[in-house]
Amino acid sequence: MISRFAKSFVAIVVALLLLSTVTFFHPPSRAYIDPWSGELFGEGGMEQSLRTSTPHPNPPILGADGGVIMPKLGNATAKAELGRATWKLLHTMTLRYPEKPTQDERDALSSYFHLLSRLYPCGECASEFQMLLKKYPPQTSSRLSASVWLCSVHNVVNERLKKPQFDCAHLDDTYDCGCGDEPLGNNPDRIRKPDPMDSGRDGDEGGMMRGGK
Repeated sequence: MISRFAKSFVAIVVALLLLSTVTFFHPPSRAYIDPWSGELFGEGGMEQSLRTSTPHPNPPILGADGGVIMPKLGNATAKAELGRATWKLLHTMTLRYPEKPTQDERDALSSYFHLLSRLYPCGECASEFQMLLKKYPPQTSSRLSASVWLCSVHNVVNERLKKPQFDCAHLDDTYDCGCGDEPLGNNPDRIRKPDPMDSGRDGDEGGMMRGGK
């Protein structure tokens, strides 16, 4: 017969073997619970999820979608001056836009136009600009595409106002910002020509868009 000591020894050995097996297949967790917050940190807990989580993409531009914010602008002179200044800004901006923009730069330009269509100080003008953006979405793949797109939209407005069409191939002649960069055209000494889109009836010629009167 097996003695009591031998039985105890065998039981201890078997228990140790079982414990080793469990430890091998299920290593002890190094997680712990924060006594203050109750959050689980460590393996499988919050700490690991923070380490392994993928970075969030840049948040979308808020406010780019929506209706016109500003009221109607009844002062025709102010509307004309605002229009001339805005076309100057937009054309100069697209002519200085990168030739090979990144996706972030493309998103920025598109968002800018959509934000402008909401915040433009002339409410009826902004409403028309929103309709134009829906019909002719902004082209942002290159400097050429952006500048020609904007020129085409400007000519749509000119056609409605019965104004002469502008030659989009000579945009950089008219809207040269004089910033000292290499010119887009072949003539670095060109002189700024009068803007044919400024000609027309007083109080109406420079309006960015005119509608809703």
